[in-house]
Amino acid sequence: MSSLILYGNRLSGHSYKIRLALVLGNIAHQYRHVALSTPRAQRPADFRAASRWDEVPALVVDGVAMVQSNAILQWLAESQGVLAGQPGERQALREWLSWESNRIGLSLPNLRYARRFEPQPAAVEAWLEQRCRADLDVLDAQLATQDYLLAGGLSLADLSASAYLWWAADAGIDLQAWPQVGAWLARIAAQPGWQHPDALMAPERGH
Repeated sequence: MSSLILYGNRLSGHSYKIRLALVLGNIAHQYRHVALSTPRAQRPADFRAASRWDEVPALVVDGVAMVQSNAILQWLAESQGVLAGQPGERQALREWLSWESNRIGLSLPNLRYARRFEPQPAAVEAWLEQRCRADLDVLDAQLATQDYLLAGGLSLADLSASAYLWWAADAGIDLQAWPQVGAWLARIAAQPGWQHPDALMAPERGH
């Protein structure tokens, strides 16, 4: 049995999507919380050795480290069969993971950061909000025709694209304007083993 260690942070949706995938996939792992408020040079040596760019998440599998959340999700799909979609859907899964990294996974986290942690110039926030709303329009349109992003059912595409939406209010975004997205999130939350990131990503005792 492989030994997996996940390094993440309680405020990181990118970390959350990996831990939720491991939990829903029933993949045994150890979770180690990394305090990002700690200066980079003072972060734990084992984390710094595992994380090429000193970012979360980092997943160490039998001593081999991997980084970048959607690349890790692809590994989970291809190597572990976790929420990989139905036969024939692998390319669609890759496409949604790539879309997320450039769209909702960029716009919403940065808008949330600006409005909760470090205010940005008004023009920057306006651009991020406009982009986030456009991304939510894309998701809402897709989910108007099927329950999940892939026709075959819940997949890693859903975990990736929804990761920061649990904190949408932090970004000043009211999801009532996108009813299909709201219904989709409710379906994800109904999955056995699902937990909100505030609970799932809390530091475990000793870390």
